[in-house]
Amino acid sequence: MTTERREPAQNADERTMLEGWLDYHRQTLAWKCEGLTDEQLRTAAVAPSGLSLLGLVRHMAEVERGWFRTVLTGEDAGPIYCTDEDRDGDFHVTAADTWAEARATWQAEIEAARRNAAGRGLDDLSEGRGRTSGEPFSLRWIYTHMIEEYARHNGHADLLRECLDGATGD
Repeated sequence: MTTERREPAQNADERTMLEGWLDYHRQTLAWKCEGLTDEQLRTAAVAPSGLSLLGLVRHMAEVERGWFRTVLTGEDAGPIYCTDEDRDGDFHVTAADTWAEARATWQAEIEAARRNAAGRGLDDLSEGRGRTSGEPFSLRWIYTHMIEEYARHNGHADLLRECLDGATGD
């Protein structure tokens, strides 16, 4: 499978622009994982960090779920990989963890995110509230935060991928 990355429109309305950039960054993470084996995807390639591409994908599934289900809609959607005993369980991959499972879970959370955001305006406020502020978030804020979250982790993915097989690219 070849990941198609679409550049966001340069002169779109605000919502189209935000959704375009979020999708572009989602596609970038998929592209960084493309063509690697499960073993490579599980490899923590930048010592001393334990970070792996598969861990990043699992983390982003958790992040999508947290912001678009738990915070935006107030759904009681528990964590996927994290537990009370291992709050970073998304990053802690084992030999049993696969790209097929992680990708399917991540894509399902992306689809849920799209459905939950579809009927809301950018100024609409979330059902959930900030842990420190106690205030709700606008959908605009959530989109902006998600773009930032993906952009940061795609930087990590760049380094991991280059260390694994030398592949580079934006």
